[in-house]
Amino acid sequence: MPIRAPVVAVVGEGDALPGSETWRLAEGLGRALAEAGYVVLTGGLGGVMEAASAGARRAEGRAPGSIVGLLPGDDPGEGNQYLDLAIPTGLGHLRNALVARADAVVAVGGGAGTLSELALAWVSHRMVLAYRVKGWSGRLAGTRLDERVRFAEIPDDQVFGVDGAAEAVTLLSARLPEYRQARRALR
Repeated sequence: MPIRAPVVAVVGEGDALPGSETWRLAEGLGRALAEAGYVVLTGGLGGVMEAASAGARRAEGRAPGSIVGLLPGDDPGEGNQYLDLAIPTGLGHLRNALVARADAVVAVGGGAGTLSELALAWVSHRMVLAYRVKGWSGRLAGTRLDERVRFAEIPDDQVFGVDGAAEAVTLLSARLPEYRQARRALR
């Protein structure tokens, strides 16, 4: 049976500008994820999505095809320049439901679109991480999106708050196998 790299979606502020704190955080996250062997999945456009893709592109030892964008429209040319694979979905904001199906979702800031991705990831039993910065990621870091018990075997299940890429990758490395196993048990 082939072993596949876990897919980590990076979501967040769609209008983050190059050089901004949010951009730098997302860029560092994308690079760290790719260097750790994760597939980096985004919505494929600008802001945090582009920054994470740019960071992943600069990662040493990055696997070919490991930067994927699920685009809202029908034109693969709408994707940012750093994507290895731009997949036009034609779904508009509904593509957020596909992004949220990654093995884990990490948010950096963000508005309503990010909130939808986080909520969809939560109800889809995905591991969710959020940077402690302005926007929905900062508001939800360290909380539970609702009171349901998603996994009896993971009593500290929550939106895990992180402050940087190293912390996010360390947490993913330590906890993502546990989440993947618990999700398999739900089937």
